Order: sequence, then C-alpha cells, then structure tokens
Amino acid sequence: MNWDFIYRGENRVLDDEARAGAGGSYVDLPQGCTHYELAGPEHTRPVVLVHGFSVPYFIWDITYEALRAAGRRVLRYDLFGRGYSDRPHARYGIDLFVRQLAGLLGALQIEQADLVGLSMGGAIAAAFTVRYPGRVRHLALIDPIGTEPMPLNMLYKAALLPGISELILSVVGTERMVDSFGRDFFDPTEVERLRDRYRTQMHFRGFKRAILSTLRSGAVNGSPEAYARLGQLDTPILLIWGREDRTLPVEQSQPILDRVPRAELHIIEHAGHIPNVEQPGKVNPILLGFLNSE
Repeated sequence: MNWDFIYRGENRVLDDEARAGAGGSYVDLPQGCTHYELAGPEHTRPVVLVHGFSVPYFIWDITYEALRAAGRRVLRYDLFGRGYSDRPHARYGIDLFVRQLAGLLGALQIEQADLVGLSMGGAIAAAFTVRYPGRVRHLALIDPIGTEPMPLNMLYKAALLPGISELILSVVGTERMVDSFGRDFFDPTEVERLRDRYRTQMHFRGFKRAILSTLRSGAVNGSPEAYARLGQLDTPILLIWGREDRTLPVEQSQPILDRVPRAELHIIEHAGHIPNVEQPGKVNPILLGFLNSE
C-alpha cells in the first residue's frame, strides 16, 4: 500500500503546475520523472554533476556555468526525492540512484561521460563507475561519502528511532533541517544566500519520506567494498576536500586513498563540505584541468 505520512510543512503536490517555473527539462524513467539541465556543445564528452544527500542540483550553479563557459557539455539533475524529481515509493539506497543515473544517460543517449559527485553524490558516482566502468572516462569526487559512515547530527539520529521517526520529522518541521544544512559551510553567509532555495523542495509531499528512506537504506553508511573495487580499475580519479568540512571530516579521505592510491587529492583551505560553492576560484581550475586531461 502506497501512502504518505503527512509531514509538517509538506503542503504541495509536485505536479506539472509546480514544475512549470523550475526551468530545465524532464524525462520519464522507469522509477519516475527526473528533472535535469543539459547545455554545451554536443561534440564534447559530457560532464555529469551528481549532488548530495538533500540539496538539489542548484548546488552546482557555479560549477555548471564554469564548465559550460569552458566549452564542456554539462548535465546536472535532481536525485529522486529531491528538487523537482519525483518522490517514488521506493527504497532510497545507492542502487536506486545508480539506476536513475543509468536511465538518464540512456534516455539522453550518452554513452560515455565524466562524473563529478559531491558528498553522497560521490558515493553514487563511485558505485556507478564500478558497475559501468566503460561508461566513465574521469571520476571526480568532492568531499564524498567514502569507506566510513557519514556522522549524523542529533536530528537524523533521532529520526532513525524505531516506531517514532516519522513523528519526530513531522514535529520538527523544516527549519531544523535547514539549520542542519548550514553546518555544511565554513562561511555562514553562503547559508543565508541558499536557504530559501533549499526550503522550496521541502514543501512538496514525499521529501521527508525520501530523506528518511535514504538514511534507513544505508546510502550514507560508506562502502569500503566499492572503493576497493574502484582501486582495481584504471579510471583517473580526483579527490577534492574542504579543509574545514564538519560533515565529512577531511581525515575520511585517507581510507579512500588507501584503497585507491592513484587518486589525486587536493585539500581546499577555508572551505567546508561544499568547496565548489565556497572556493570556486580554487576548485574550478583543478576540476577543469583534471577533466580535460587524457
């Protein structure tokens, strides 16, 4: 039986009317409708940007424009349960997100691409590369969930308590989740700039159900096996990490390097969990140099 617990603040249905002003494009995949944006010259190999746990594809605004301005074809999209993509009744594990990415690339007739994954998007990109190694030319991971679990704040720990998790997420409303999003940044002014855009998706029914399912499914638990298998491939790999990351501390880069010793690590000073937003002047040249290498 498919039904939604009615969470506080989820007062809108994600339908065609709601999507009308969102921009981008939509494609129906077997698991649901996916919101995406694709731009740049068709003759170049696409760069696919995979966002993280809860913030939709707008987190790539600066990166997307920089790559496009540099002459690359760029694709970004909303993961299921986030942004303007559907919130299907499904188990929101890494496998669902890998299938979504594979379906999207298939629908857009993209045979091979460069992948860039942020946070949980890094885990998705790594898992996709392991499953479809011939389809990934370069893999860049920005503050990714690696071999160890993502440390959960008190809100998300409480949300996993058996039997009362739905009630907890309903009572706290959306602002506590917005506040927890603020921990991702070294510079608090960035939080204020993005708060309203982050809130928008939270009014559509199914958002908190998707977030809770993502936690319960183990999507943020880390995967040493996937990184060990990644280490057996010859795919070029770039690691970028914010020095001041409080969500996934920079020390979590070392177990990845232990399994993928060929990975190229760059630590970004004065940046938290989302260095591509806080320090684009440092991150974008590193990323472009890597993606354009042979």
